[in-house]
Amino acid sequence: MAKNVMHAVQYDGYGGGPSGLKHVEIPIPNPNKDEVLLKLEAASLNPFDWKVQKGMLWPLLPRRFPHIPGTDVAGEVVQVGPGVKKFKAGDKVVAMVNPLNGGGLAELAVTKESLIAARPPEVSAATAVGLPVAGLTAHQALIQSAGIKLDGSGKQANVLITAASGGVGLYAVQLAKLGNTHVTATCGACNLELVKSLGADEVIDYKTPEGATLKSPSGRKYDAVIHCATGIPWSTFEPNLSTNGKVIDITPGLSAVANFALGKLTFSKKQLVPLLLSPKAQNLDYLLKLVREGKLKTIIDSKYPLTKAEDAWAKSIDGHATGKIIVEP
Repeated sequence: MAKNVMHAVQYDGYGGGPSGLKHVEIPIPNPNKDEVLLKLEAASLNPFDWKVQKGMLWPLLPRRFPHIPGTDVAGEVVQVGPGVKKFKAGDKVVAMVNPLNGGGLAELAVTKESLIAARPPEVSAATAVGLPVAGLTAHQALIQSAGIKLDGSGKQANVLITAASGGVGLYAVQLAKLGNTHVTATCGACNLELVKSLGADEVIDYKTPEGATLKSPSGRKYDAVIHCATGIPWSTFEPNLSTNGKVIDITPGLSAVANFALGKLTFSKKQLVPLLLSPKAQNLDYLLKLVREGKLKTIIDSKYPLTKAEDAWAKSIDGHATGKIIVEP
């Protein structure tokens, strides 16, 4: 008889951190209309995952308890629901699970066909699985919010990327350099060389006095800031921005949204722009193409088996990962 249960990691309520995660055997989900069931080869964690557990997105998320966290997945299609046209059993893919439902920390997961991209054979599951949330966030921030053209056309822009050695930051540095940009980046001292090797023109240790002011060593004013760090006030950014400079906040809190509204009201040309990810499969296809061509790398901080998911969770909460944290069933 075919196995009809799977190993998954879930939590039953808000709080608890890594010790709130429970290993369970639960029924394998069935794909509904326009959905695909994947046998997972890898999942990747994002700060979003533990923020939901902490209750930082209450009352929106999660929809219900118990909740299986994880939105970034890569694996093989095992079953398709009615109406699925692009994928069939046996296809290797990378996908984003609906964050409202979760499901990534498990042996199998269901996702919508519209959030799936085919994974080229040259790109490993662990490399591909970093892309959905972190890669798409960096891409959307640069293209849509900052208006950078990644084909190198357009006038030169000065871009600052904060927390450039994190999951989003490392993709943002590489993608920004495909455009006509001068990139200044901030990160910890131990990652200065890595960030420089990925193309940043100037790298500042965020713990130094220069890092605290965010001033460009070459005296440039920033046309766009891809803000991947937290806890930096608008007053620190403002003097470093060009006339129409934008700070794109990838983890906007209520204050960022309020500042954005205030900027609109005062018609200030300098703006704080909150970014809310709008994932699209075609953008995921584009990022996978860049990876296949060697133009974009996924930097992997660490890998954990699903049986040690709580260790991966603790590493993510710690906040000092260099690149992506991968969990493999």
